[in-house]
Amino acid sequence: MAQVFDRSSNALARTSLVLTGLIVIAVGVALNSLQRSPWVTRQGQRPDQPVPFSHKHHVEGLGLQCQYCHTSVEKSSYAGIPPTKTCMNCHSQIWTDAQLLQPVRDSWATGQSIQWIKVHDLPDYVYFNHEIHVNKGIGCASCHGRVDEMPLMYEENSLQMEWCLNCHRNPGKNLRPTGEIYNLAWEGPSSEKPVLCKVTKDAEHTDVPTAQSVSCIEKNLGDPQVAMLETAGYKKFGSQADLGNFLMDKYHIRTANELSSCEVCHR
Repeated sequence: MAQVFDRSSNALARTSLVLTGLIVIAVGVALNSLQRSPWVTRQGQRPDQPVPFSHKHHVEGLGLQCQYCHTSVEKSSYAGIPPTKTCMNCHSQIWTDAQLLQPVRDSWATGQSIQWIKVHDLPDYVYFNHEIHVNKGIGCASCHGRVDEMPLMYEENSLQMEWCLNCHRNPGKNLRPTGEIYNLAWEGPSSEKPVLCKVTKDAEHTDVPTAQSVSCIEKNLGDPQVAMLETAGYKKFGSQADLGNFLMDKYHIRTANELSSCEVCHR
């Protein structure tokens, strides 16, 4: 009986299998890179807003605190978008004829909200609560970056689940004293500028949030008050790792295994 396939068909078949495998791997790598890319995560993108609001001007230039506009960040799952009235508190007196602010004046006159484009937009299946993060010692800059240096707001981090879990597996690296939550320039303790902390209140028997029961002070190493504070019961920390472990205990932060559980975000 005549040979249906030439002997070279064996080599061709093996080559085809290898190429198919390589193509599958290449497609998988490409898709993985795509879902991590700014095209999907929108990381670093600056959406066109109705008003080109500059956090750099308002925060760094004018010294406005985060809570002035984001009034519910400490008591709600949402940080909140300021109403037009918040803008008009100042802009009814200054820059009253600026063309850039015409949408603000129109909103104030008509009562229609400004249609801002959400920059940090999590999927609907993710439950994120600002209140618990802020009151447990996570600073604004840990998630949103140096907002005070952003002329136009953009997404500093990817906000993907992997990014969230990296913090939940080791929350101590981002914990800070509650007095530094809104200090966007805070860099944490160092050997030259240690942070001294002391538990000042029993949070279990008062109405203050747990994190506010810890008092922390940042001092230069040569400051004579360092020795005085240590005598008064303050503990000195020269690294973020040591401070983070201390705050995890005093803030009653759950363990990494508990924080990494799916139920934390998926309800």
